[in-house]
Amino acid sequence: MEFTPERTVADCVTENIKASHVFKKYGIDFCCGGGISIQKACEKNGLDYSLLAEDLKNVGNPTENEWDFSKLPLDELIDHIVSKHHTYVEANIPLLLQYSQKVARVHGGNNPELIKVEQLFQKVAGELAGHLKKEEMILFPFIKKMVQAEKDGIELNVPHFNTVENPIKMMEDEHEFAGDTFKEIARITNNYTPPAHACNTYRALFDKLVEFEEDLHQHIHLENNILHPGAMKLEKKIR
Repeated sequence: MEFTPERTVADCVTENIKASHVFKKYGIDFCCGGGISIQKACEKNGLDYSLLAEDLKNVGNPTENEWDFSKLPLDELIDHIVSKHHTYVEANIPLLLQYSQKVARVHGGNNPELIKVEQLFQKVAGELAGHLKKEEMILFPFIKKMVQAEKDGIELNVPHFNTVENPIKMMEDEHEFAGDTFKEIARITNNYTPPAHACNTYRALFDKLVEFEEDLHQHIHLENNILHPGAMKLEKKIR
């Protein structure tokens, strides 16, 4: 994205809707108050222009190389999942809750599906918050213990959940719930297509929902198709 300090916030968002998430991060009104210059918005909010400019430069840039995750050791794959995908979910849930609440409040009268979007996202957000903690506190530490046990050539005590297949089954059921919820959100929003009258916040909500769903698909793929089968295979091996 090319821009100057004199360009308006609204112009940047119009050029690339993903810029809206940067402005939201810094507390800059890109919707009703987007008619001022970026420089003026920074001064108004007491922000360092250079920090905002750097984030705007990176809008739309790839953040992850095409790795062959199937070749990563399980403990390194876990670290990647937590640092990239868990961190993403935790950082973006509050943003999407704000977007969905505001858009439902302002536009829900004429577009009642937006009220349903807010309800569905609130539910899946709560489920995901608990889901991540269960992975980080129960499943992932046990998989890392198995990896270490194999390295050290030692036996591993049977966990309270008996076999790793049990928490994996629970996690995959929860993955299915999250995936189905986003399918429903996509369905009722015409695959995240904003109407012609949509304001910038309305458009930003749909854009961020698309991004969140894409990250969720990659997240679930790494766990369901690589981490979980690898963990079950490793458990059989060390036992």
